[in-house]
Amino acid sequence: MHPFLILMHLAAAVMLLLWAVRMVRTGVERAWAAELRAAMRKAGGSTAGMAFAGAVLAIVLQSATAVGVLAVGFSASGIIGVSAGIAALLGADLGSAVVVKLFSFDLRELIPVLLLTGATLFLKFEHRQLRQLGRVVLGIAFILLSLRMVGDATAPLRESAVLPQIAGWLANDPLTAFAVAAVLAWGLHSSVATLLIFANFAANGVLPVEAAAPMVLGANLGGAMVAVWLTRGAGLPERRIPLANLIFRGAGAVIALVLLQVLPQPLDRLGSGAGVQLVNFHVLFNLCILIVALPFAGVMERLTATLLPTPVENSDTSGAWRSALDRGSITRPNLALASARRELLRMGEALERMLRPVMDILEAGDERQILNIRRMDEEVNQRHTDIKLFVAEVNRGKLTEDEARRGLELAGLAIDFEAIGDIIAKNLLSQAADKARLRVRFSDEGWRELTNLHARVMANMQIAQNVLVSGNLDSARELVAEKAGLRQIERDLHNRHIARLRSGNVHSIETSDIHMEIVRALKEVNSLLVKVAYPILAETGHLLESRLTDPAI
Repeated sequence: MHPFLILMHLAAAVMLLLWAVRMVRTGVERAWAAELRAAMRKAGGSTAGMAFAGAVLAIVLQSATAVGVLAVGFSASGIIGVSAGIAALLGADLGSAVVVKLFSFDLRELIPVLLLTGATLFLKFEHRQLRQLGRVVLGIAFILLSLRMVGDATAPLRESAVLPQIAGWLANDPLTAFAVAAVLAWGLHSSVATLLIFANFAANGVLPVEAAAPMVLGANLGGAMVAVWLTRGAGLPERRIPLANLIFRGAGAVIALVLLQVLPQPLDRLGSGAGVQLVNFHVLFNLCILIVALPFAGVMERLTATLLPTPVENSDTSGAWRSALDRGSITRPNLALASARRELLRMGEALERMLRPVMDILEAGDERQILNIRRMDEEVNQRHTDIKLFVAEVNRGKLTEDEARRGLELAGLAIDFEAIGDIIAKNLLSQAADKARLRVRFSDEGWRELTNLHARVMANMQIAQNVLVSGNLDSARELVAEKAGLRQIERDLHNRHIARLRSGNVHSIETSDIHMEIVRALKEVNSLLVKVAYPILAETGHLLESRLTDPAI
């Protein structure tokens, strides 16, 4: 086979592997986001519990990075501390190593069954969770298929005259092998995919163990760098979580690299084949890091606080945010409206930060978090006022009909976003305060319903912001369709709640008013988010002016 075709085959297999890993993670997040958040929230009391929760979540999501981003978000909301987040990420690294171990087994015979099952669930069922389960099953099938493709692509390389020279060079230069693997893992943004590729190469005789072992360590370092990179825009102290994990893993990888050069053939005892040895070495390395580093999570929290100190100016919440409105562009409507749109996006991001921790506040009733979100509502109110006045000033100039229409749309959306902020700050937080004051709790079924509804509204908030940025017609239609879906969900939740009241469920009776207020508030938030899509649909003729039928018909 021509070398170019071999590289094309290998590149296609690698991209399929990356896409399949992401497909599994996306399916799990869409179907069970509320359960995943609840699992981490419940484990927040101890570092050991957080490590276990992180490991389980990484196995389910097939990504330690996803757990790291989740931990950073929870730390930003005040749900967990930095040391607990560090423990979760250490456990997640071990969990992702277990995922690599599972996929290292020869499961090729399962591919047809998984493809048939996954496609059937995704295409033939309308239930949301069943469809996402189908997505997960298909993703697993594609992972196995991609690994088979990697093996087929590398088969001709065994006869190559150049490959032994490259492999020998890497085997004799462990530092270069270590660095190359770290860069590759960071570039692919998936340590799971990177390690599976290395293990496959070694199992097929393409990569000798002497070169692959340092590359396993490099991939662990590169994987830890991904979480640091993805959370670089987060605030402090939550950014210290991935940094702490990077320090632990970097130090461990360097120590292990030195030991590999000192100890004669230490991997021989980890299995009979090269691929098995590498995977077992990867699992053992992550287990050792977890055991050694977990007791020092608190020490590392203090070290990272020194490396990433909180700036003095950040201690004052007033003026902590900046406006995107460019007053110098007032006389240039296109530029002025673009800056107003950017300001509206920042307003949406503030709303997302307000809504995300609501369920945790409802459960814990944390007064500090309630106060923090009400301060964010002041920011939303100010941005709303600024956008309205800015657009009004722009409208005093010479505008085209299209520019005037867009200005009114942006001002209208600012009003809707401000209303969402009020619902969160004045309604949902009030319900949280009442629940804490009355010392009541939701029934298990009722709480599960509320968390699922909240997760769906959060997902729709993401879609709304994407629509605001891209103006994509398909996304706009999807967003509007969610309004009808939420309306039906509200009716179903109401009927289920009434059924629990009839059955005499004590917790449902005690929290009945609070439960129904939360459902109505989340539905109203969703309805206001949907209005982001109306201008796009109206402009393209995909939105009816009225839902009323013509009486003459």
